[in-house]
Amino acid sequence: MADSAAAGCAGGETFLAGISCKLDAGGFSSIADFVEIVDGVWNGVVLGLSVSNILLGLIILYLFVVLRSLFSRFVIASAKRIVKKSQTNIDDLILDSIEGPLKLLPIIMGVFFGGQIIVGFDADPTAAWAVILKQGVQSLIALAIFWSLYNLVEPASKVFEKVDQYLTDAMTIWLLKALKTIFAMLGAASILEIWGIPVGPLVASLGLFGVAVALGAQDLFKNLIGGLSILMEKRFHKGDWVLVDGVVEGTVESIGFRSTVVRRFDKAPVFVPNDVLSNSAVTNFSEMTHRRIYWKIGVEYRTTIEQLREIRDRIEKYVLDNDEYASPEEVATFVRIDSFSDSSIDIMLYCFTVTTNWGDWLRVKEDLAYEVKAIVEGAGSGFAFPSQSVYVEAWPGEGPEIFVPPARDAG
Repeated sequence: MADSAAAGCAGGETFLAGISCKLDAGGFSSIADFVEIVDGVWNGVVLGLSVSNILLGLIILYLFVVLRSLFSRFVIASAKRIVKKSQTNIDDLILDSIEGPLKLLPIIMGVFFGGQIIVGFDADPTAAWAVILKQGVQSLIALAIFWSLYNLVEPASKVFEKVDQYLTDAMTIWLLKALKTIFAMLGAASILEIWGIPVGPLVASLGLFGVAVALGAQDLFKNLIGGLSILMEKRFHKGDWVLVDGVVEGTVESIGFRSTVVRRFDKAPVFVPNDVLSNSAVTNFSEMTHRRIYWKIGVEYRTTIEQLREIRDRIEKYVLDNDEYASPEEVATFVRIDSFSDSSIDIMLYCFTVTTNWGDWLRVKEDLAYEVKAIVEGAGSGFAFPSQSVYVEAWPGEGPEIFVPPARDAG
């Protein structure tokens, strides 16, 4: 019976099948047979790959992972110490940007050499595992390259600072975001191409879907175009104090692709769509050259002409002699007797301060109020307030009231 079982196993093609036949035939009665089993498993084949090669390849990959830690601790750390000694910080930013991709290089090398051992150095390049290994290594290399380019966009912003007369801060931010998006898309497309997925037909197949998305995202594109027009026209910049008629007044915090964040003076943020900003009247108070003071100073009607002249001349002299006010050559400046109101004679004060800072402007205006009060009271006059006067032409006499009887009816 054993002879028949052995004869039946004679046609076995694999080592494991042969072991199974020997076990069925009652073989493996010595140490040599056990060693033969171990050797067969070690050199056996799993999914077309040698078990021994798989284990050796994983060991090689682990060694490169350890090498990555040493590379980061000594090589990159030494490079950081060197660049810190330079006069500029651009090299520091560049090194920080490519630190992640550099740490990926030992992993890529471990995958390559470990994979070569697993697949076999003499393997057919067109074999399935050899092709997968090649495409995997190429994908990791593409990832490292485009990851580096993506991160290098931030150090590139230092270059744009030198052309700030042509590009605003918001335009620079938009440009950097666009570059990051381009590098991310190119990286994804290159990896897809490596794995044999053509990007062109894939994009074409999304045509109808893109049309549907475009129709549903009209507001998004309108706001994007509105944001571009705001940046190109340089209506306002980050940090400017703006007033959008009927919408909001506050400080611009950021100009995004879809909306602009304006923080009101009560510290509440307002997200204004760029399309609204591009089509609305926007007052940019931060672009003021001076700040205006426009007052009507009402004095009492008992004020004489001499007192009026003294008040007007002294207020005008204070404004013209004070360096905190703009000169009449720059802006309109008037101190004039303006009108006769119901309860006062009005003096118009129209001038501009040199400072545009709101806090400083309030201080200058307060000092002016103190001076005006001192001038009016020093001239012997006073400030008028709303009042009414009642005039009685004659008081009734002290004699008795004359009684006039009603007329008698003739009938």
